[in-house]
Amino acid sequence: MKMIAGCSQLKPVVLVLILNLCFYASYQLNELQVCELCSGAVLNGTAVGHFCSSSAGRIDGRCCLRHDNTGDPEHIIGLDLSNCSLTHVEDLHGASKALMIDLSLNPIVNISDTAFQGFTELNYLFLPQHIVCPGGNTSWEKVDIKQGIRLCEGQKDMCNQTGQLSINCPENSLCAPYGPSFFECSCAVNFHGYKCLREGEFPSLLVFGPLGAFTVVVSFLLWATQRRKVKSQ
Repeated sequence: MKMIAGCSQLKPVVLVLILNLCFYASYQLNELQVCELCSGAVLNGTAVGHFCSSSAGRIDGRCCLRHDNTGDPEHIIGLDLSNCSLTHVEDLHGASKALMIDLSLNPIVNISDTAFQGFTELNYLFLPQHIVCPGGNTSWEKVDIKQGIRLCEGQKDMCNQTGQLSINCPENSLCAPYGPSFFECSCAVNFHGYKCLREGEFPSLLVFGPLGAFTVVVSFLLWATQRRKVKSQ
């Protein structure tokens, strides 16, 4: 974000394209890692398998992927890591847009609530019976236990239901859900700064312009220096 604002007067189209390509490559790598945390593929008879077929998704390893818009890359809507001998849950943020995640039938000892921070779309989470739903039962519309599996269903919105200013956030800011039991605050329109106390548009050009110009100059000097070294050799 800073790079775009700081170098916008130079070659904005090229910079945006490069940033998008880097983001897409990083995103694809994270997804690939998550889908390969366990061997095998999603089976049709599983909860994620049923969900994937009914959602017109595509199976790739332990993931179900789908295009929401033709211009956007595929993203994970379902992740099946059940019966994978997992003792702890590592970084799953490559699947942060998933609607369903299955971690059941694993000898998991403990799961931190922050493991699902940012999982705003998560609506179905299957866990071993002894593992509590992230954020506790109050963070979900329904919690059920069947055949040794705990189902956390219907993630609750931690903000108020009006979509307006929330008592959880500072004045002049808006509250938005940010995963089970989490919320984030963002400044309302025309406010910025510490606790959104400053009114008016954020001076992006004044802040990031000099920084971008400095970065370009330093990068050029480094490139020229390295080129001279190569020629001298």
